[in-house]
Amino acid sequence: MTTSTGTDWAAWQESWDRQQEWYMPDREERFRIMLDMVEALVGTAPRVLDLACGTGSITVRLLRRFPDATSTGVDLDPALLAIAHGTFADDDRVSLVNADLKDPDWPAKLPYDSYDAVLTATALHWLHSEPLAALYGQVAGLVRDGGVFMNADHMIDDTTPRINAAERAQRHARMDQAKRDGALDWADWWQLAAQDPVLAEPTARRFEIYGEHADGDVPSAAWHARTLLAQGFGEARPVWCSPSDTLLLAVK
Repeated sequence: MTTSTGTDWAAWQESWDRQQEWYMPDREERFRIMLDMVEALVGTAPRVLDLACGTGSITVRLLRRFPDATSTGVDLDPALLAIAHGTFADDDRVSLVNADLKDPDWPAKLPYDSYDAVLTATALHWLHSEPLAALYGQVAGLVRDGGVFMNADHMIDDTTPRINAAERAQRHARMDQAKRDGALDWADWWQLAAQDPVLAEPTARRFEIYGEHADGDVPSAAWHARTLLAQGFGEARPVWCSPSDTLLLAVK
């Protein structure tokens, strides 16, 4: 959709997807499995919290597959939220909330007290383990009984250093080749955003908030499952994985 500002939000969504796929060629597969599990456990008209939603990548796919779903997207990134606002401006199924997940009071900003599903992807590695465990406790309070939480992210098992090193070397060699073939990486994409007349100012604010890169942790899938159980979920395990990433599902 192109707005009165002249900004083509669909093109920015597409550009973000391509940049993310440079890091994760199997990104669509993890989204598909995530939505499969939503359907299996909470049905086809869920109330969803898109946690650290960014541009709304999960919500776009959620509503495409489940037109009767509703979504609350929450994030702090002003540039990615600007793209989300542009994308969903005319969709009353979507509400967007500007909030810092490190702020203990962030759930008070949400329009609902409970959700059928809380979904997040490649975002929570920005947090260290201690605040992430606290966030999981807050998420457990937002998921209804029988509801689900899913986190798809980079999760590293430190007990397999040789496997990790080989996987990382191969993945980075493929990424380097894709870059030579013209793929945009994270830095390239943000340079484009900084040059856009609508996104330049929120992009500058975004880097004031976050800096250049995440400084969080990437604990193992076992740590995530153990922590979710300790924070109030009844079951938790991986439902999909690649050599580097895991989709962890927890049921309240």
